[in-house]
Amino acid sequence: MGATKTEHFTDYQNHIAILAKALGHPARIAIIEYLMRVETCICGDIVNELPLAQATVSQHLKELKNAGLIKGSIEGNTICYCIDEKSIEKLIRYFSQITLELKTKSCC
Repeated sequence: MGATKTEHFTDYQNHIAILAKALGHPARIAIIEYLMRVETCICGDIVNELPLAQATVSQHLKELKNAGLIKGSIEGNTICYCIDEKSIEKLIRYFSQITLELKTKSCC
C-alpha cells in the first residue's frame, strides 16, 4: 500500500483494503467468476478464457493469491487454483455490516 500510512489503520481495515484492491481489475473479477464456475482449474484453462497473454493472466493470478482470494496447489507441471472461501466470507461480512448500518441511518 506504499506511503498510505497503513499503520494508522486496524489490521481488519488493512485486510479489507487488500482484498478490495485485488478485486479492482476486471480481469481479476473474470478470473474469480471463472473459478466459481469450474471450481478448480489449471492456469492454461484460465488463459483460454481471457483475452490476455499468459504472462498477464499469471500476474493477475499472483495478485489474487497474494491477497488471499484464491489458493493454488502445484501438481506436476500444472497449478490448480480455487477460491479461498474464508476471504470471500470476510468480504460478505464486511459488506453485510455496511448494509445493516445503512438501513438504520438516514443519509442526505
